Amino acid sequence: MTRQRLRFGLVGTGRIGQVHAAGIAAEPDAELVWVADPNLSGAQGVAARYGGKPTDSTEELLDARDIDAVLVASPTPTHLALIEACIDAGLPVLCEKPIDLDIARVDNLRTKVAGSAVPVAIGFNQRFDPSFAEARARVTAGEIGRLEQLSIISRDPGPPPAEYIAVSGGIFHDMTIHDFDMARHFLGDIVEVSATGAQLFDDGARAHGDYDTVAVILRAASGGIATVSNSRHTVIGYDQRIEAHGARGMIQVANAPSSLVSASNSLAVEAKPPYVDFFLERYAAAYAGELREFIKLVRGEVSASPTFDDGRAALLLANAARRSAEKGAIVRIDAE
Repeated sequence: MTRQRLRFGLVGTGRIGQVHAAGIAAEPDAELVWVADPNLSGAQGVAARYGGKPTDSTEELLDARDIDAVLVASPTPTHLALIEACIDAGLPVLCEKPIDLDIARVDNLRTKVAGSAVPVAIGFNQRFDPSFAEARARVTAGEIGRLEQLSIISRDPGPPPAEYIAVSGGIFHDMTIHDFDMARHFLGDIVEVSATGAQLFDDGARAHGDYDTVAVILRAASGGIATVSNSRHTVIGYDQRIEAHGARGMIQVANAPSSLVSASNSLAVEAKPPYVDFFLERYAAAYAGELREFIKLVRGEVSASPTFDDGRAALLLANAARRSAEKGAIVRIDAE
């Protein structure tokens, strides 16, 4: 018997909203039926391309009787209220990270989330990248012995617009937060954070008191150590690598090539083009996997969707990293 497709309402039609709209349209078990954005033309454009009824009213979308779940891809300051509104409406919600920038506000909603039967998932899509997932599965299976060191490198091709930095919470909350989640995913609970940052090239980061280059050391409760290196620019393409090291070996995830063709001549051997230069190319399969896991969660099946508490834990690490970089001190997470 063919199961009915899950009917989605999408809130937010910026770049990440369009990514999710395309993902819903491509998923056989999903259908986009409502699209909401205060900018009605944005909602109309996405609806025309991927389906659904456009509206400039989130309330109209939440009151609709023909949706089964909501995907929140609106700006960060709207996330918390939309999660709560979805719970009140009895609608399962998959929300982009971070939940919010204020941990007190997150904690105020935490009890309601825990006491509700409405599924809530947070969008840490990198967990579902096939290569990262394979690496974690092999580490978890004990292939390299106890995980002692985890190295995460994440460098964007270029910095975001200054106006985005102004509302994003900064590099630790916007970019490194994915790496914080991956560190927890591999190592478990993190108990100590040491971070440093620099303003080397991006005027937008300088204007808003943010960093364009950061390095973080995380110590896990297990004793394992993770290092994270981030930059807002790189000329080689989208730089996304992981290395897991243990007593019995090492597992590495390399960058995704933009081509398998190389050239050799008198000046270079096996010269290759840059890596893929856009997050959607690199993480297309991850976004698809994230959506499939959320559909399982909504249907009451076993699901690996990141939870509200996963989002809270990553926010704690982002807050600690920011404080560590500003004060030049190690921050203990159990003091939060």
